[in-house]
Amino acid sequence: MNESAQHHRNPPFSKALPSPIYFRVADMPAHATYPQHSHPWGEFVYAFSGVMEIKLRDRHLLAPPQYGVWLPPALEHRGLNRQAAVHGSLYIAEHLCAALPKTCCALVVSPLLRALLDHLRQHAPLQSGTGAAHRLLQVSVDQLATAACAGSYLPMSQDPLLSPLLQELEANPGDTRSLAALAGSRHTTERTLMRRCQRELGMSLAEWRKRLRVVSAMPRLHAGDTVENIAHDLGYNSSSAFIAMFRRMTGATPDEYRKGSTLA
Repeated sequence: MNESAQHHRNPPFSKALPSPIYFRVADMPAHATYPQHSHPWGEFVYAFSGVMEIKLRDRHLLAPPQYGVWLPPALEHRGLNRQAAVHGSLYIAEHLCAALPKTCCALVVSPLLRALLDHLRQHAPLQSGTGAAHRLLQVSVDQLATAACAGSYLPMSQDPLLSPLLQELEANPGDTRSLAALAGSRHTTERTLMRRCQRELGMSLAEWRKRLRVVSAMPRLHAGDTVENIAHDLGYNSSSAFIAMFRRMTGATPDEYRKGSTLA
């Protein structure tokens, strides 16, 4: 993936957390990045607006607003965002991570967890201690422990056949070539390409391309671009076709998403 980070941010804590559970919010300009690092505590990253990306050595995860990314303790990672984003991080001491996933994954954010995160954002930074703040943070951790794991919203692959194709599609989300044409461009068959996608991505290429278009549309919607422009650039013949796809994938129309992300 081509990256052009212009703003480098240092992780906020290097040796210890201020408290066993701690929540902070960060406003990230476009093309910002956190360097490769790890820490002895867990971290849940949630994007209130925009899309945060987490890169591991062998995987690439994205956190659009319906999902957050869980990073277990001691996992090397780095964060970046291509468009401006506002994200929150819930840091959890290692001894409180027993009920949380053992591996990095995207977690589905339920309406209750979203409401808790919105409340935490209004009061950030917030640390556990005693009283109401401690109880609220603990409930948030409990919600994470029961959240459905979605793997990676937009998985990538190091497969020599798939990797260059996915990078090519990511650079041009509006590419409308058929599966047969894409397979031909890689000198392989449709069947082989379908098998590789299921094995490496856990989904069909058609599903992956829809997710790519959703992720590509989100920052543009947040920035105020028109649905018509976005639909055209993403290869749709009509705005209604794009709106229908976006709603199926996210549960909201583009305008509903825009209003929600503006209020977030």
